[in-house]
Amino acid sequence: MKKTLLVTGGAGFIGANFVHYWLKKNTQDRVIVLDALTYAGNKASLDTVADNSNFEFVHGDICDTPLVETLLSEKGIDTIVHFAAESHVDRSITGPDAFIETNIIGTYSLLKAAKKIWIDVPKANGHDPLVHRFHHVSTDEVYGELGPSDPAFTEETAYAPNSPYSASKAASDHLVRAYHHTYGLEVTTSNCSNNYGPYHFPEKLIPLVITSILFDKPLPVYGDGQQIRDWLFVEDHARGIELVLSNGRLGENYNIGGHNEWANIDIVKLVCKLLNDKFQNNDELAAKYPLAKSAIENRAESLITFVQDRAGHDWRYAIDATKTNNELGYKPVESFETGIHKTIEWYLDSTDWWEELL
Repeated sequence: MKKTLLVTGGAGFIGANFVHYWLKKNTQDRVIVLDALTYAGNKASLDTVADNSNFEFVHGDICDTPLVETLLSEKGIDTIVHFAAESHVDRSITGPDAFIETNIIGTYSLLKAAKKIWIDVPKANGHDPLVHRFHHVSTDEVYGELGPSDPAFTEETAYAPNSPYSASKAASDHLVRAYHHTYGLEVTTSNCSNNYGPYHFPEKLIPLVITSILFDKPLPVYGDGQQIRDWLFVEDHARGIELVLSNGRLGENYNIGGHNEWANIDIVKLVCKLLNDKFQNNDELAAKYPLAKSAIENRAESLITFVQDRAGHDWRYAIDATKTNNELGYKPVESFETGIHKTIEWYLDSTDWWEELL
């Protein structure tokens, strides 16, 4: 059945990749992106779909409830996929206000608008609720921190957020759940592990390492670099959300993970090695990135610089996606080794996208 999706935060990293994926896989559907274009939103991430007749971009804020109501009503939107969020943990520590406003108040605004247009207005006119779905995209960080031998997070793991970012996402998760149980809004939620891939804002670990090597800048690593994350290629995340939208049970949470636990320092060293290898005997690449002196000389690892650990830095996250695997047939396509190769290639080929963001 043809859908009309409102994708919030669709100019951000994961949102933009989802839009590309959805328009490619579901050619009959319409996709409307709502994005405020804050620091991590980049409309250029959507340039390749801008001429698609099924795509529309709206510059606006999810906290603007009347705007959301108008879009839902006038565009005939039946599905919200909610990515819009402030997501950088470091920024949440130094400036939590934006995280409370966007992640909590913004989610509440969307829920209010969805309830009004999809449930309340039809009911007032003597009709059943409109066919709808509100899918909320969340994070594994709401579950807290794992020790070295602790089992991975499941959907039954109690919430224990440790940063203002993860606390704001936990609050938004609870609001979505409450709107389902209290008002009958048809919702699903997915909690993902660390994403990586194209269109990733350069302040995040993997693109920061790649772009820093290309300019021969230090590679900052928090503490001893032994923090462990489960890494998920962003297109695998989009594929998982598609399965939740198609077959997920209403009111349920689904973990989407990459089954790729890596220590941060090992990722940094791997990217160093792969870029060293790229530059060896490649005069064309060396000419394109003449400042990448250490990589050209096969010593990018010498750029690694250990810095003071950030406040409240969780040591390990890991996702157990058994429920999503068993119920929905989800399985990541990319291993970390294949995904990181694709990611490095994209950054080497997409200087025009990321260089102006540095």
